[in-house]
Amino acid sequence: MNMPSNPVPESAAVNAPGYRPTTRPFYWSVWRELWENRSIYVAPILVAVVVLFGFLVSTIGLPERRQAVLLLDPAKARAAIEAPYDMAAIMLILTAFIVGVFYCLDALYGERRDRSILFWKSQPVSDRTTLFSKATIPLLILPLVTFAIVIATQLVMLLWTSVLLVTHGMSPASTWTYFPLFRNSFILLYGLVAIALWHAPIYGWALLVSGWAPRATFLCAVVPLLGIGFFEKITFGTSHFGSMLKHRLIGFAPEAFAFNAHSIAGPQLTPLRYLSTPDLWLGLLFAAVFLVAAIRLRRYRGPL
Repeated sequence: MNMPSNPVPESAAVNAPGYRPTTRPFYWSVWRELWENRSIYVAPILVAVVVLFGFLVSTIGLPERRQAVLLLDPAKARAAIEAPYDMAAIMLILTAFIVGVFYCLDALYGERRDRSILFWKSQPVSDRTTLFSKATIPLLILPLVTFAIVIATQLVMLLWTSVLLVTHGMSPASTWTYFPLFRNSFILLYGLVAIALWHAPIYGWALLVSGWAPRATFLCAVVPLLGIGFFEKITFGTSHFGSMLKHRLIGFAPEAFAFNAHSIAGPQLTPLRYLSTPDLWLGLLFAAVFLVAAIRLRRYRGPL
């Protein structure tokens, strides 16, 4: 059964007796998402634990390998020393992306499935506030959670490596020199922001499907995209749509960074080039369209 949302809209609530602006519906709506979706922080923490365990196992024989690595030229030495830390960050960033997608796919579908949408629509919180709070999770909260967990994980790795080298009579300075935590933390934060903005249309599409799909939200989100790709390939013999999807997944890297394999300093940040990329703003436009459509859709959607 379809029904209009917001029996008590925010505009009416403002004029209601006893209303206090300090209720902050958007703020508490975000907290609601965190309370109800513990996977937002539990999944990255579990992956971090697995990464740390694998790293601890891999440090067997590290002092001997470090002596050999220091004989290489500086660029290769930096790459070898940075590799486990970069891999830890990549694993956690990938985890955050997967968590964000599945969170969005269930964000609106879940409340329709368990009929809690009837309760939430009776609250003085608009559909716009509800959707914005849900979009905040993959675009802001998950990047911040990922940043904190990656830094904590890399710090533990650095400390363990330093202790291991010191106990074998070696200086840990090589690790801290080739992997400057403060500089890399800034690069990580910049990269997480760039990734979140680049993936915004993916999250927007997932939220739209979550508000529309009668069941199997993952299939409802993926099958139409695959169908368009197959239709284009069979009909025209091209794969422009598939290339566009691939570019939307990983195309942020060459725009946000300048990579030089022979540089000791690592990747260079190119924020001006990134912000001037038409694909970034086109993606944000599509994300806004998907979000507006999801708001309109939720207004008339009832429980399943």
